[in-house]
Amino acid sequence: MSAVSFLRRAYSSKSSLNSTYNVIFKEKDLKKVAETFKKHTQNSQMRKKASFYEYTVNRLAESQSFNLIEEILESQKQYKDITDEGFTVRLISLYGKSNMFDHAHKLFDEMPQLNCKRTTLSFNALLSACVNSKNFDKVDGFFRELPDKLSIKPDNVSYNNLIKAYCEMGSLDSATLMFDEMQKNGLKPDLITFNILLDGFYKKGSFLGGEKFWVLMEKYGLVPDSLSYDARLHGFVTENMIQEAVNLVQEMKSKDLKIHGSTYNTLFKGLCSDGKNIHEAKKWAEEVLKTKGLIMPNQMLSTLIRFFCDNNDFPFASRLSKSLFHRNYRLKECELLQSVVNGLVKQKNMKDAEILVRLGKDSKLSCYHKLKMPKFEQK
Repeated sequence: MSAVSFLRRAYSSKSSLNSTYNVIFKEKDLKKVAETFKKHTQNSQMRKKASFYEYTVNRLAESQSFNLIEEILESQKQYKDITDEGFTVRLISLYGKSNMFDHAHKLFDEMPQLNCKRTTLSFNALLSACVNSKNFDKVDGFFRELPDKLSIKPDNVSYNNLIKAYCEMGSLDSATLMFDEMQKNGLKPDLITFNILLDGFYKKGSFLGGEKFWVLMEKYGLVPDSLSYDARLHGFVTENMIQEAVNLVQEMKSKDLKIHGSTYNTLFKGLCSDGKNIHEAKKWAEEVLKTKGLIMPNQMLSTLIRFFCDNNDFPFASRLSKSLFHRNYRLKECELLQSVVNGLVKQKNMKDAEILVRLGKDSKLSCYHKLKMPKFEQK
């Protein structure tokens, strides 16, 4: 094959793949999405593309099209790939993430009939499906019953799933016991283990327990990552230790750890909780506004806009509101923006008020079209 022919063929293949993904993302008729998936997974090369499965199932799950998810995943049983544990585990995981645990469990039970061997890999997939579909109470039973039945030995992933289930149920003592048990069985807790425990303890109100695992993590030679810090930050804010929360985010910055919008959201909840931290809140809000590419939770913007309105800093509330328009964000409480406009007018800042009203009328989101200058201030 000539170089020109090879490139033409490669380009054509890539173009066809892009067209297929466009159908998955943009087609409004979800039955066509399912048919496109089934058609293209007839190709063995497409069956190797885990992302294709992930994107399709996510699209259908968002619309709660569970019958179509069942249809496309059950169709995969016709291919010889189903005898490969990794392939079947993918389907179990997709069922779990779609909150279709009964289907995940059924497929796991069917694996012997499908000539697919069950090992720790599929055992862990079943436990993960329990956790992802919030069937936390089932995890312990499977964990105690299946290893002997399948002649397998639980590994770190197995214990992490069990500890996660206990933490989600608020059974923190049981989570601690499993942490101890995994070590007795010769397994070393990893960063994932500690992050699960930190998240569980700090968010379930056991601050001292969280601090215990924070110190223990460092004794194990593990370096905290962004998730570790986010969990501890939540603990500080819950305990109203606001200065410690600010220092922790500063520490994250000094260590070049990625700070997500959710991190700032937690920090601002603390800063805005008592109304005494307006200068600190403004400093961090300025930083957020300057950070390119940061995905800011709508709740965070609502909290900040309301906070600065309550403190009569309507010009800064206006800056935050403009950012909302520029990012095409939708607030649940659209009347909050009208409060900003009203406040600006009362302070005779007509220019900023008019800009917000105009942005509202130009917005693609109809909920903002109702913004208007207050009649009682108009001449």
